[in-house]
Amino acid sequence: MRVLILGAGGHGLVVADILLCAHRAGGVAVPIGYLDDAPTLRGQSRLGLPILGPLEQLDGVPHDGVIVAVGDNATRQKLYEQLRQRGERFATGVHPRSVIASDVQVGPGTMVCAGAIVNPGSVVGQNVILNTGCSVDHHNCIGDHVHIAPGAHLGGDVSIGEGTLVGIGATVMPQRQVGDWAVVGAGSVVHSDLPDKVVAAGFPARVVRNLAMEE
Repeated sequence: MRVLILGAGGHGLVVADILLCAHRAGGVAVPIGYLDDAPTLRGQSRLGLPILGPLEQLDGVPHDGVIVAVGDNATRQKLYEQLRQRGERFATGVHPRSVIASDVQVGPGTMVCAGAIVNPGSVVGQNVILNTGCSVDHHNCIGDHVHIAPGAHLGGDVSIGEGTLVGIGATVMPQRQVGDWAVVGAGSVVHSDLPDKVVAAGFPARVVRNLAMEE
């Protein structure tokens, strides 16, 4: 399966490394290069893979699947939905040094980075980033377009809504729910449920911004 990586920034290189490591371990997905709109990147390569041109050249590059390698959740969601409507097939990248229980469901386009752990009964949505060394305990529900940042930890029976960012080193206690398009600050500890479209930070995490009111 020939996979194009959409984005050649820092996260794009992480995605490429995941796919390369997985292929060496016997995976069927083979990364063939990047597409990126930054003109300064044209003709360069990253991790031995060429930067083939801007995103508008997608149809001109033979491929079997794509991965949206963009860290920002809203941008990644917008591009993912545009491509899905066009009928693109989305690859899923799972680093061979991650641990995923046998019954876990992982949606298309999702990246599971090195050291990530997902325990039994969990469901991970589409276009999700489970970043380096994060842990998702049993019976979690992770919505589409979520980013669980490096070193973040989710207890059992946790629900994370669509598009939410759980920041670096944050902890969500068991049986807590975090709404859609929320942000949990780095190092925060979520003891109580959080609604949609808020920024919460601290120990315990408290709402410090209401994003819905700023729209």
